[in-house]
Amino acid sequence: MAYGLARRELSPRVPLRPGEGERDHLTSLEGLAALSLDALSSVAYGPEAIVLGLVAAGTGALTATLPITLVITFLLAVLVVSYTQVIAVHPDGGGAYAVSKKDLGAKVSLLAAASLVVDYVLTVAVSLAAGTDALASAFPALAGHKLVICLIGLAVLTAVNLRGVTDSARVLMLPTALFIAAIGGVIVVGLLRAHPAAVVGTAQSHPAHEALGILLVLKAFSSGCSALTGVEAIANAVPTFRTPRVQRAQRTELMLGAILALLLIGLAFLIHRDHVAPRGQVTVLAQLTAGSFGTGPAYYATNLLVTLALLLAANTSFGGLPVLMSLLARDNRLPHLFGLRAERPVYRYGVVALALLAALLLTAVDASTHRLIPLFAIGVFIGFTLSQLGLVRHWATERPAHWKPRALINGTGALLTTVATVILLTTKFLHGAWVVVVAIPLMMLLFARIQRYYAEVGRELELGRTPGPPALRERSLVIVPLGEVSKLARHAVSTALAFGGDVVAVAVHSDPDRARALQEAWQRWNPGVRLDIIDSPHRSLVQPIVEYVERAAGDGRQVAVLIPEVEPRHRRYEILQNQRGLLLAHILRSRTDVVVCMLPYRLSV
Repeated sequence: MAYGLARRELSPRVPLRPGEGERDHLTSLEGLAALSLDALSSVAYGPEAIVLGLVAAGTGALTATLPITLVITFLLAVLVVSYTQVIAVHPDGGGAYAVSKKDLGAKVSLLAAASLVVDYVLTVAVSLAAGTDALASAFPALAGHKLVICLIGLAVLTAVNLRGVTDSARVLMLPTALFIAAIGGVIVVGLLRAHPAAVVGTAQSHPAHEALGILLVLKAFSSGCSALTGVEAIANAVPTFRTPRVQRAQRTELMLGAILALLLIGLAFLIHRDHVAPRGQVTVLAQLTAGSFGTGPAYYATNLLVTLALLLAANTSFGGLPVLMSLLARDNRLPHLFGLRAERPVYRYGVVALALLAALLLTAVDASTHRLIPLFAIGVFIGFTLSQLGLVRHWATERPAHWKPRALINGTGALLTTVATVILLTTKFLHGAWVVVVAIPLMMLLFARIQRYYAEVGRELELGRTPGPPALRERSLVIVPLGEVSKLARHAVSTALAFGGDVVAVAVHSDPDRARALQEAWQRWNPGVRLDIIDSPHRSLVQPIVEYVERAAGDGRQVAVLIPEVEPRHRRYEILQNQRGLLLAHILRSRTDVVVCMLPYRLSV
């Protein structure tokens, strides 16, 4: 105080563990990198999907690419605005699932959850498959190893995400920035050129075998809607952002919408202006890249960045699906282990489950993008529709200030996404979409069955009710299985005596001489505990002890079995130890209601 400074109260600072505090949550830019690369990288296959749909009417029909892209961009704008409202109303994350559960009822929320799970798994599979397609286009020698490359990429992403979402965001920031710069460069340089700098790929004939009618336009539109997947991921992962979470997540959603819209419109304009048609051995985006940069180093660098972006786009699902699965676990619709978090801020079981499902799907289709695309986007558009319908009901029920314009925005979005969902189902049903139509109801049935099981368990355990007084029992009995008098026996008997109650040691021997020697050694030691030796002519050690315990527990006493177990210092020596104690514990738990305790004795060797 002599120097005019107020005295500060010092309090101990406890260091935070990994996953605690704001440092391990996302900023807006980190959220854009970790959760938006799926949507941004869709420019690599969304415009091409439109072109492939229109070319059935001949190359002249490709002029419809730009109008269809503008319609998709308008739908994108409606979705982005709608999801900023979802973020504000449901800051705990969950997106369509949280909205449906609150505003549309339990059954509808099951549909939302199932559709989102299907979409997230397909997002991982499609992103990895498309990425390996792009890589194989640049390096044809890799074409025969697509599945292996997909599985390697999946393993790397899984390992990164097991370290935490923030760590993966930092890994993705540079590739995301480079990808946006590369595609932006393709558009800007292409617009400055009067004609393409180079043409790549082999020429193909595109005879018109279908008229450019409303059905073909709808097919092209439904294919192009694959560019909108991933828009909902930010709303599903709001809890992973730093505070203020809502504002940061909304800012990230708006940045995503603006960047994606500019990229889609720019590429579509180049396709329209230069009359780009599908060519052999290259993608449409590769043609646009060659038209802007030529076939020099910039061409190969851009293609490699596109490949990397597509491979990393699967990270969106790793950021969103584990959070969604944790919400389902909290609602008793998935096993509770999916709600557990590791020391780092990650739902580890959700990450592993997503990786396994994606690996199975990739293996089943042999990493074929063409077999996955018909399944794509249907699940997420169901989620789009439900989330916006839920918000319309929310505004109509709560009626806050200025609720009518908000309801109009969400109602318009719900109408547009409903139409898009119907188009997706009707145009792609026979091309593989039927698999999603079957998978979603089965998943809903699984969620409902798990929830019913937890409800039945809760009723039996009388959860939420005050139980009666504890039952009074006679003095307890602790049974200690032993093989011989040793330091291990001393450790086990000392622990059993500390429990209180009666203690009895039990040994099984088939050799009378060894049984007599054990009895004499026990008497010399005299630990104050009775020893019962069971004769086993058939040399069975586990079954006689189980029968002994069953007889002891038959009179209603509380019985505990204390099984001593030797633990080597090094794991490589575990196979050298007798595992009979684990077998005994397993059989006792499955056949009796006694308390089974494993008592470790840690060796120094």
